Parts: sequence; structure tokens; C-alpha cells
Amino acid sequence: MLICPHCKFENPDANKFCQRCGTSLIDRVCPNCATHVPVNAQFCQNCNAECGTIWWAIIAKEGSRGGVTPSAQEVGNLGRGNGEDHGGKGSSSPTLPLLQGSYLDSQQRYQLLEPLPTEEDIATNTLVCMRVLDCQPYQVSPLAAMLENDRKGLKSSSGDIGGIPSLAKPYIALRSQSYLGIPPIHDAWEQENMQVVLIEDRSGWQHLLELWREDGTSALQIVHCFYQMTQLWVLLETVNCRQSLLEWSNLRLDEDQAVALQRLYVEKPLNEDGVLDTDTAVPQPPEVKVQTMIQQDQPLTIKALGVVWQRLFKQSQRTQFGSILQLLGDIELGKIQTLTELQSCLQAIATEMQSSATSDRQTGTASPTILQLDGKEESVSRGDDMPTIVLPMQLVSLENAGLTDVGRQRDHNEDYFGIETQIKKVELPNSLCVNASGLYILCDGMGGHAGGEVASALAVNTLQQYFQTHVRSNQLVTEKEIREAVGQANQAIYDINQQEARSGVGRMGTTLVLVLIQDTQVAVAHVGDSRLYRLTRRGELEQVTVDHEVGQREVSRGVEKSVAYTRPDAYQLTQALGPRDENFISPDVQFFEVNEDALFLLASDGLSDNDLLENHWRTHLEPLFNSSANLENGVSNLIDLANNYNGHDNITAIVIRVKVRPNTEQS
Repeated sequence: MLICPHCKFENPDANKFCQRCGTSLIDRVCPNCATHVPVNAQFCQNCNAECGTIWWAIIAKEGSRGGVTPSAQEVGNLGRGNGEDHGGKGSSSPTLPLLQGSYLDSQQRYQLLEPLPTEEDIATNTLVCMRVLDCQPYQVSPLAAMLENDRKGLKSSSGDIGGIPSLAKPYIALRSQSYLGIPPIHDAWEQENMQVVLIEDRSGWQHLLELWREDGTSALQIVHCFYQMTQLWVLLETVNCRQSLLEWSNLRLDEDQAVALQRLYVEKPLNEDGVLDTDTAVPQPPEVKVQTMIQQDQPLTIKALGVVWQRLFKQSQRTQFGSILQLLGDIELGKIQTLTELQSCLQAIATEMQSSATSDRQTGTASPTILQLDGKEESVSRGDDMPTIVLPMQLVSLENAGLTDVGRQRDHNEDYFGIETQIKKVELPNSLCVNASGLYILCDGMGGHAGGEVASALAVNTLQQYFQTHVRSNQLVTEKEIREAVGQANQAIYDINQQEARSGVGRMGTTLVLVLIQDTQVAVAHVGDSRLYRLTRRGELEQVTVDHEVGQREVSRGVEKSVAYTRPDAYQLTQALGPRDENFISPDVQFFEVNEDALFLLASDGLSDNDLLENHWRTHLEPLFNSSANLENGVSNLIDLANNYNGHDNITAIVIRVKVRPNTEQS
């Protein structure tokens, strides 16, 4: 099947356009010059920008544990197999050693961008890594289809998925941990005693060593990188791939300057120094890379991490500052033997560097981010079992997009929304400072023609006017001010109802969900059943607000949900702005801090009904974390999704993308 890149609809393989939204399935738009380019082209024919889908291919001999490379003849037979390809369809295959432009598979999907090395160029105990072009990028890979079927229980699962090469299994086991730097896997197969694994191409990502060499890199950034490497160590230990942290060229940085791996290395014993002996500067890898796996004779310990850190300092020619110098010495002498001890030491070093930040927190002007091994946030207290690192966060970017649609059954739109942002960015050669505030309001009106749309627009305008006069520079509003603002919006609508002597269902009103952001601080208020959702890289979709409706009220009283929502009035609102005076309005207000990259979604019930977002957030929200993802297109896709699955009501969505990073300047 072909997955539409716009709306994620599943189309038959022969389709040239998406059956749902009409998006082309045979070409794409060049991000550089907007020229239409065939999906199987690597470069734009107009501006020569690379716009094809590229994967990083790892080729190894079956049973080599990732360490033995085939001969050139064996590689040449890679796509031949026994008359079947990895997708199960018979096809002819190349029999000669594969050259540039040849295909890695018999379905002629993955095209080589460089020739494979010849037999004499390949030593033993090596494997081949190279970039390949996906000529069918909208086609679901056989591996993805197999894993999805297994997840849905469409076939038996014994804990060891059959038909998948052993080289791919660590990637599969860690595929939910991509936020911690694990490369996502795309496809994998084995034929003729050969293993092929395709993962995300990270060959062009910045090397960690390059960050070390930059003059503007602070001591706290280095400590933060150390902590991220300890997190990776824990994950990699579960799949015997800790050696992935010990190869110079394998340590990269993602778009948010977090430590990431180019690929996974299966563990080998170490030499007497406790690490691979690759004491040379990191070169930029060629398109095709033959990598040697060195045989050693000692088990891995955290001493290996200490040696890696020592050599990073040596290669970057940086001075080892006091606390880290002491830490590395203790690791080398065996005084620190467990990961818990190591992370506790890193916590102490970070705390030492943050004396000024601690002072700010005591005065209420800043709050820390607490990075933990399990990805959860808890307060720092003496005697905590889980080691923590306390790092204040700073805003990197604040972006948003909003859209409303009448839906497929209504003849007018009673939804209304408003967005106001102020962003101040100061960028210097070695630093970037972003201060931003945002006001996001979504209202879903009720009361029929000349009622609901009036109420929702009046509420948005009243709230905007209030906060324009009450917001203070670089300071979030208080709960008292939020309640006062909501009260004024309610009163404005209530006064019109009274003046026009409206009664019963003719009294106009509106729901409300409101978000205020000041740098990394967030305030939320809501009335009714319009919702706020939050998604972070570490977690699943979370509904932040709780609907003000009869069914939910009964659930909060202890009634089973299945019973509470059998009531005929289960979806009747218990609160709304406008129908009644201020004595009957009590908005829910809450505050929290953004401690990691986050997406916020304000949604009217036309989008949230029938658990639509809970069922589709992985395809329609999670991809928006990527800085290159267009939020306007993302919101449009959400509207299309709601129209296709719901469509019975007006639909409104506001997406906010907040990116943060450790505030290293405070050190």
C-alpha cells in the first residue's frame, strides 16, 4: 500500500493520487525551489537540491554479529535469493557485483548511490555501510508491515519476531527510544546468508567532537552530554550494544544538540584500556564506509565511558575543568563502579555549576529541569533512589498554527479562535537567547444562528483585550488575573443574553480553552468540553483538561464510565461562558513548566470526538516535533482527519510547538 504523505491515507499500490485528499503519489515538491520532482529522484532537476528519501544501509554476513563483511560476489548475489525477495514476491536479481545505480533488493526499490567495495578492498571482520535511495518512499516497508501486524496481534508473537535478521533486532527492541538518540529502523531482510538493515541516514549529522571543539561550548553542556551518554548506556546494555558509544564517528548531535548514535554496534570485549583504540580525530565519513570491529578480551564496564570522555577532551584540546578532572580520575582508579554512582557524581557537578540558578529558583524566578534515568520528573531530595541532574531550561523556539472549518454537516461555523505571540530573539556568535509570550484561545459557541458565533467571537476578543492590558513583560499572569479575565468574558456574553431577553436554548454561550505561555512557563484555563492536549518526545498523548459535562461529573463522583455515559444528558455541559452569571462559572486553572520539547493542541469537540486524537496522534501529531515539519500543513491534516472520521460538527485546531534546551549560559 502507498501511504499519502499529506493525510496518511492508505492507497492501493497502483494509485497516482491519494483517494482521500488528491495529493500526488508519484512526485513531491522540492523544499528549496517548489519544483515538482519525481519521488524516485535523488536531486531536484531545477535547483539540484537533494530531495530524495535516503536510508543508511548496513550489510553483513549472517551470523557475524554485525562484524563480518561478505565477499564482492556474495554481495553481488544479495538481491537474488531463492527466487523471492524480502517482500515475498519473485523477481529477477543482479548477479554481478553491484555498481552505482544498481539496486540492493530484487524489487528495485533501494538504489545504490555509490558502488560497493570490491572483494580485495574488504578485509575480514568488517561490514559495509552506505547511503541508498528509496525509489518507492510512499510504499510501506515489509518490516514496518510485519511489526504493525505483530503489534495488532494479527499473527502469533513469541517474543522473537521471525523472518528478521539478528542485526536488526536491537533496533526493533529500541524503536520506541528514538527520542534518546537511537536511530529508527526502516527495513531489514536476509538472503543468501546475508543481512541487510536500513536505518535513518545520519551520516550528515554533526559529530559530537565538533561540539567539544567549539569555543562557545560551556562546561554545563559537556556535563549534559555526559548524562545523555549514561542514559544511552542503560538502553544499549539491554541489547548488548554499549559499544555504540565507543566509536568516534558514531557519536552525533541531533537538531536540538542532543547526543545521538549514527548506528548500533554489537558488543565486543575491550582491550586493556577498556575502550576501542581509535585515538585519532574523527573524519567525515565517505558515502560508503567499511567499518572494522576489533576483537578484544575484556568485558565492558563504565570505565570505558571514562576513557571515551578522556579522549574527547584530548581530541578537542579542551582543558578538563576541576570537577570533571576529579570524576575521570575516580573512574580510572575504579572508585566509581556503578552507573548510579556515576550519575550521582554528575548530579553533584551540575548542582555545583548552578549556584546562581539555585538562587533564582529560591526567589521564584526560575525552575529546574530534572533529567532522570527513567525519563520521569520528580523533585530533588536527599536520599532519592533515582539519580538526577538538575538543569534549568531556556526557550529555543515558539511556533504555532491554527485553523477552523465548518465541517461537513453544519451550514455555519460557531467556532472561533485567536492567537497572539511576541518573540524577541537575540543571537550572538556563541549564544542564542529567545524570550517569547503567547496567548492562544479557542471557543466553541452555542445558541444557533447569530448566537454561537457571536458568543465565541466576543469571548475571544474580550480575553485578548484583557491580557493586552494586564500582561507584564517577561512574567506570566496570575491565577487571579486569569479568573478575572474569564469572568469578564462570561459577563460580556451574559449581558447580551439579558438585553435581548434570550431564554432556554436561545441563550448563547461558548466553551473556552485558553493557553498562556511565557518562555518555559505555561498557564491553562478552560470551561466546557473544548480540550487541551500535550505531547512530549518521551510520552504519549495526554489530555490536560477535563471536560465539564454531566457524564464526566458522574465519573468524578465514582460512577463507572460505562454507566455514567449511558445517561441521556451525559454530554450536556455543566459549565459554559454566557448563559448564566459569574456565580455559576468556575474555570479550571493550572500551571506547569515546559521541561522538554512539547506540542500543545487546542481542539474543539469536532476534532476530539470519538477518541480521534487518541487513535491517530502518532501519525498526525508526533511528526510535528521535527523542526522541518510545517505546522500549517499539520493543522490542515488534522482538519482533514476530523472531516473524514467525524465531520458532524465545526472543527478547530491550534498547534503550538515549544522547543527548549538546557540553559548552559547560567554556568
